[in-house]
Amino acid sequence: MSQAKPLDPASMAEFYGAELRRRREEAGLSQSGLGELVFCSGAYVGQMEVAARRPQLDLSERIDAVLEAEGFFQRLCAAILKASKFAGYFAAAAELEQRALTINDFATMVVPGLLQTPEYTRAFIRSARPLVDEEEVEQIVGARQERARALLKDPFEPELWFILHEALLRLPVGGTEVMREQVRHIADVSRSHQAVVQVMPFSAGMTPLLYGVMTVMTFADEPTVAYTETAHSGQLIEDPAVVATIAKSYDLARAAALSPEASLSFVDRILEEGHTP
Repeated sequence: MSQAKPLDPASMAEFYGAELRRRREEAGLSQSGLGELVFCSGAYVGQMEVAARRPQLDLSERIDAVLEAEGFFQRLCAAILKASKFAGYFAAAAELEQRALTINDFATMVVPGLLQTPEYTRAFIRSARPLVDEEEVEQIVGARQERARALLKDPFEPELWFILHEALLRLPVGGTEVMREQVRHIADVSRSHQAVVQVMPFSAGMTPLLYGVMTVMTFADEPTVAYTETAHSGQLIEDPAVVATIAKSYDLARAAALSPEASLSFVDRILEEGHTP
């Protein structure tokens, strides 16, 4: 008996877009008209129709209701997210990374995925999900390394900027040796100018972004978006007013952090200490 062929999320996204356009036109709605009814922009509807943006579950639920599709778009969206290499809540953000002009990350306790070494990723996953099987762990490690190879490259597109709190440099995820290699990797990325790295030292005090992980992405011809993540969930933020506030907070954090040169010296000093912390 032959095995079922793995589903291609890109092909399913194209099918989703074609069906969305067909049913929208049957309902006599423009892209802007449908967008108003499902609380998103007409441009976003257009991007989904040409598979430039992957759909989200809550939006698909609203589309089903407006187009009387009886759950069709929600089921298809769930299948697209399930077939992705990334967690469902991160899939849309991962896709946006590929088109971004700039990606600005702020992290407090966990090294951003794009900067993680394979050993750090394994240790972090094991600490968060001790019962996960080895195959799934390696799939996650592979997906993160693939993202890093795609984005940490020359020419430097997108432009990457990381603000890392001192706490994440000193938290020994996976033990001393794993953490030393992780900190060394961050220093190497900074030294090779693959990305701009700033350290937010404890002495900087409180900043608005200390609540968790935050990413701001800008594009050539799309609105700026933000992405925030907690332990087992994430949210793509597209409301212009909220995104503008987050971007302003990021600028304040960038001003409060050490300069890139001072940050590299700070990271090197941590390595010279021979332990973390």
